[in-house]
Amino acid sequence: MSRASRPLPQSQGEPMNDERRALAKAARLHAEGLKLMGLEALPRGGDRGGRSERLAALARAVEQCRKCPLYRTRTHAVVSDGSQDAELMFIGEAPGRDEDLQGKPFVGAAGKLLTKMIEAMGLHREQVYICNILKDRPPNNRTPEPSEVDACLPYLLEQIEIIRPKVICTLGAVAVKALFGPHIAISRVRGSVKEYEGVPLVPTYHPAYLLRNPAAKPQAWEDLQVVLKVLGREPPTKTRTR
Repeated sequence: MSRASRPLPQSQGEPMNDERRALAKAARLHAEGLKLMGLEALPRGGDRGGRSERLAALARAVEQCRKCPLYRTRTHAVVSDGSQDAELMFIGEAPGRDEDLQGKPFVGAAGKLLTKMIEAMGLHREQVYICNILKDRPPNNRTPEPSEVDACLPYLLEQIEIIRPKVICTLGAVAVKALFGPHIAISRVRGSVKEYEGVPLVPTYHPAYLLRNPAAKPQAWEDLQVVLKVLGREPPTKTRTR
């Protein structure tokens, strides 16, 4: 299920062609994303001037998407929030009730904590780009199903391609498993620097988990300091996730 362009190291017993299959699947999902937006190709690299148009096209594609049943129960599709010029991208799991009602990611209790985490890093929420693996809320906030992840992943790949952040920070077990495979344990990879679609990626805990387990907040702050290091920034003095 690994979808990274450069997957996590594989065990010696796994065949090397697994990596080639993962690369082929990532390429296929990328192509599917282009077709969903009615495009044959998108310019790569430094195409900063066309970001607004590309993001608007992606948002329209998400709103019209019928690739999984979640569109039937949503109030709003939840695509993203923040800056199209962001150096830092946060990727969460899926919209919750508040997000579904407002059409924006991370606006509930977990979102308020995420905002505090961003501010503790010396940044403003408006400076970063925030999105989720899924763009529609699963019923009762249940864990996303593999078929739903596969349906939404092309949109995420396009978001990464358009924004081209300097670093990605995944929030929670579901997000990192969706990108790197079900064998990944967030407790083992949090705070480490991986790579996804050519971008450095640092996993950390989901803010909702931190609300339930405040004792993990110091670990999350350690992870965010790793993110700052990759960005080439110094953490503000006397700050922490509250």
